[in-house]
Amino acid sequence: MKHISILVPERAIMGSIEGPRQLFTQVNQFFTARGKEPLFDIQLVGLKSETVVSGGIYTIHSDILLKEVKHTDLIIIPAIDGEFQSLLEINKDFIPWISKQYHNGAEVASLCMGAFILASTGLLDGKKCATHWMAANEFRRMFPDVNLIPERLITDEKGLYSSGGAFSYLNLILYLIEKYAGRDISILCAKVFAIEIDRESQSPFIIFQGQKEHEDDSIRKAQEFIESNFRDKITVDQLADTFAIGRRNLERRFKKATSNTVMEYIQRVKVEAAKKNFETSKKNINEVMYDVGYSDVKAFRTIFKKITGLSPTDYRSKYNKELIVA
Repeated sequence: MKHISILVPERAIMGSIEGPRQLFTQVNQFFTARGKEPLFDIQLVGLKSETVVSGGIYTIHSDILLKEVKHTDLIIIPAIDGEFQSLLEINKDFIPWISKQYHNGAEVASLCMGAFILASTGLLDGKKCATHWMAANEFRRMFPDVNLIPERLITDEKGLYSSGGAFSYLNLILYLIEKYAGRDISILCAKVFAIEIDRESQSPFIIFQGQKEHEDDSIRKAQEFIESNFRDKITVDQLADTFAIGRRNLERRFKKATSNTVMEYIQRVKVEAAKKNFETSKKNINEVMYDVGYSDVKAFRTIFKKITGLSPTDYRSKYNKELIVA
């Protein structure tokens, strides 16, 4: 029997604790219905017997205290909500325990912004990780040695797993169920809980906000220039001249400050404007393309799909309410 420890941190989000518990419990029910022994021993593990979560709305009663768990096979770190430094401080006792269990053979999965707790262990340094796209800038600032991939829904590297934003944790739990119990059981769970299985990207949901929480004023001004003039053709040389920075120096500083190259940033700003057009207007693809400063249809479609994971047509069909009603 595989032992699963679902952690109960202070200020956790209730759904990301109860959701995994329900899914793993459902697997056990499938097994017992087939005359087999349950596959999982599931425990809610807390720093104390009662923990207030979800902004004080719920209280979770732990099955066992952290100090009493000597061995486990899989640790689930749920999403947390609030100011991250304070969250990590009040939950700091989990961090050495997670590291110890991992080095003793346990696997660890973080859900959504639970990635901040996992990253605090240092286990993710040099490895891939996903988290909620809204927290990507803060995550990069706090954990520069982690390879954050915000468009990914799931990462899996050396027994460390992570999931993207909000309810996409359900896809990671299905992924783990498939690994431990088989594809047929994972599909059954997906059907029982009405979860769209095998989703791989959260790109269609990302709203590009730019990363301006840095101290390079010249680069921030360059970002603002791009955002104000995205309809025009902007080149790296033009930005270098405008802000009196050498091209190579500009590119180096821009990448360091924003985690994007200059051209990537320009493309993301243009695509974000195009997305808003597709969501709210009845303009056709060519009209939107020209509005955001592209003249090559093939190039526009390629860049749009690379960033959003959807073609312009599919994106408009998915998010434009007027078109859906029509």
